Amino acid sequence: MSADLSTRFTGIRFENPFMLASAPPTESDANIMRAFEAGWGGVVTKTIGLHPVMNVKGPKTKFLRADNGGVRLSMAKRAESTLVASWNWELISDKPLDWWIGKLARVKQAHPAKILVASIMAGSGNDKELHNWQTLTKAVQDEGCDAIELNFSCPHMDRVDMGSNVGKDKVLCSVVTQAVKEVAKVPVWVKLTPATANIVEEAKACFLGGADAVSSSNTFPSLPVIDPVTLDFEMNVEGYVSPGGLGGPAILPLSLAKMAQMTKAFPDGEFSGIGGVSNFDHALCYMLLGCGTVQVCTAAMLDHAIGPNVIKTLTAGMSEFMEKREFASLSDFRGIRRDHVVAHSQIKRPEQLDYKGGYSEEHEGYAASTV
Repeated sequence: MSADLSTRFTGIRFENPFMLASAPPTESDANIMRAFEAGWGGVVTKTIGLHPVMNVKGPKTKFLRADNGGVRLSMAKRAESTLVASWNWELISDKPLDWWIGKLARVKQAHPAKILVASIMAGSGNDKELHNWQTLTKAVQDEGCDAIELNFSCPHMDRVDMGSNVGKDKVLCSVVTQAVKEVAKVPVWVKLTPATANIVEEAKACFLGGADAVSSSNTFPSLPVIDPVTLDFEMNVEGYVSPGGLGGPAILPLSLAKMAQMTKAFPDGEFSGIGGVSNFDHALCYMLLGCGTVQVCTAAMLDHAIGPNVIKTLTAGMSEFMEKREFASLSDFRGIRRDHVVAHSQIKRPEQLDYKGGYSEEHEGYAASTV
């Protein structure tokens, strides 16, 4: 008997829990159609907004590679090297809302069993911008989108009232989420930035605002490396650079740490894991921490733009894993390693059971060891 990969997330049935994240692979209806035909259970569109968008001149994404058996890190594509990360400074979709209207509906009509999630973004701090969030929400849900993902996470917006600057402010997280929930008829997910001191605070604010799920994490703020010969940043426009987002394999452990913080704080909450996923082993890490869906970007970009081989690897890996361990559904193993993430003071020390977190006496703020 084959494994049942279907799952229910925020009340929506997915034929499998694997999704393309909001990114270049989902920048057009043609790509989304191809992704669904390849077998992805869901797709999050590239973020749609109402404000003017103009990307930087030249390349918007490059890939950081390490020499095999060496120490050189460079974006130069070369033999005998391994990809360790992606780096981009691409903005949200440069296609206006009107471009998406009609196309989203046709995608959903062509693939009614697939899950189409619209990523949206507007500004913050005034009633006009809150109204923009609501305008976007009503437009995409009227197209038949199954859910909405609020982009509180883009690390390189050209406006200070957008993207990760919203995700770093728990008040804005809550206010914007509430505004969207006032008009939303479909589940609302929030995609948070990892660039915050305590992501649990922002997640809490989103849930208090009515969010049905939290997606995490987006790329990490970073700079491209500098070429030691030219002394130029390896990604630049006329010599200049601004912080962009680091993604791909390198961020998997970092994103897992952020996710563990949230799933432990909100064990009954719903979470979609993002960051560094190339195969089922990686996706499984998020599931074992409590995620109900997993999103992919970099690996798909490198595989015919939408990851036809990646999704085959993911579903085959999940089927094999479930059949081998006799799991009937994702819910049988989702979150079973969440409680294994504990405070450092709770990790057992050799031959010392009465450890007090580095203090000679019990110290306020340290949990007593349970190990």
